[in-house]
Amino acid sequence: MNKKLILVINCGSSSVKFSLINPENGQTTLSGLAERLLTSQASIKINQKSNSINKKLTSPCDHQSAISLLVNVLKQEQLIDNIFAVGHRVVHGGETYNDPMLINEDVKAIINQLKQIAPLHNPANLLGINVAQTTFVNIPHVAIFDTAFHQTMPKQSFIYGIPYELYQKHGIRRYGFHGTSHNFVSQQAAKMLGKSQNNCNFISAHLGNGCSVTAIKNGKSIDSSMGFTPLEGVMMGTRSGDLDPGIIFHLVEQLGYSLKDVNELLNKKSGLLGISGISNDCRELEKAITPDKNCRAKLALSIFSYRIAKSIASFSAVFERLDGLIFTGGIGENSMLVREMVLSHLSLLNFKIDIEKNEKIRFGKTGLISSPHSRDCWVIPTNEELMIAKQTNDLLVYNASHGENT
Repeated sequence: MNKKLILVINCGSSSVKFSLINPENGQTTLSGLAERLLTSQASIKINQKSNSINKKLTSPCDHQSAISLLVNVLKQEQLIDNIFAVGHRVVHGGETYNDPMLINEDVKAIINQLKQIAPLHNPANLLGINVAQTTFVNIPHVAIFDTAFHQTMPKQSFIYGIPYELYQKHGIRRYGFHGTSHNFVSQQAAKMLGKSQNNCNFISAHLGNGCSVTAIKNGKSIDSSMGFTPLEGVMMGTRSGDLDPGIIFHLVEQLGYSLKDVNELLNKKSGLLGISGISNDCRELEKAITPDKNCRAKLALSIFSYRIAKSIASFSAVFERLDGLIFTGGIGENSMLVREMVLSHLSLLNFKIDIEKNEKIRFGKTGLISSPHSRDCWVIPTNEELMIAKQTNDLLVYNASHGENT
């Protein structure tokens, strides 16, 4: 049988997201999500062209159980024998990895070591790798690192203004995240211009529950808003983004917060949720400001948009030439209000919105939302799963052409 599909796995601490993709034509045969694992609310949803599965899972359902259920579906649909590789999203590759890597014990050991600076993500990613390797044997598994795209940032971008020894001895520096997404949309924008990605300069705004802005020069990341962790940068759904570090000392020393409390506050109770007091969901906030004119919801969206615009404007300083701005991610792709609010602050950079285009380019559509006399501004839906499949395939093709074992 002609094997032509790659299984993409993105494993979180309580979830497994998966897609079955043909890397050559981009077609997705199957996709789905198992979530709330290890709880009584565990469920799985599998989408196919022919039918969909959406059901609760018997508690306790762990990652192994979820992947076993997926395997049963793949067998029933006679798809499992078409899989020739598994591509894994791994959040943190540190300075060690700036390219996709064929997973072996040495690679897994490095992913495990990096849990010191990615305690929320790398252990879950490694769990997914181990489970998948016991299930999908005798085929290659490849790690695609979220930080890899940003390893081209120069030191002036990633070194913090703290003693240099902390970088040398402990790796404390800015790493950047959402790299797979920023890389994908910049490739798509280059195609729309009819140019090579290596000859294009973009600012990319990935806006979802997590948000980051990246400066991409000649196809390479040279600066990004997220830093040592995904907490730095613009304000997000539940994350604070940038703030005065002195606030942390004040919370602990004067207001009696524990470090655990501060971590919870800044990562899960701040951002759009913290300011609005309603939700971290941009859709809910937009609803609240329309009929009810909720002042705090309006304030949250105003701060959110303003800080994104400030980040975009600051990154313009690194370019001699800028081809355009890209919006992506759940909010970037769908919120015409946020896009309009962001661009309203960027007239000095000659970004002007076309209201009609902005209203039409939503829900998976790609296109320009800028006016004819504006610098280009696109909405480009991200597809990290497809990017992972393509990068996995490219690595295996390269290895095969060079006689390397997979």
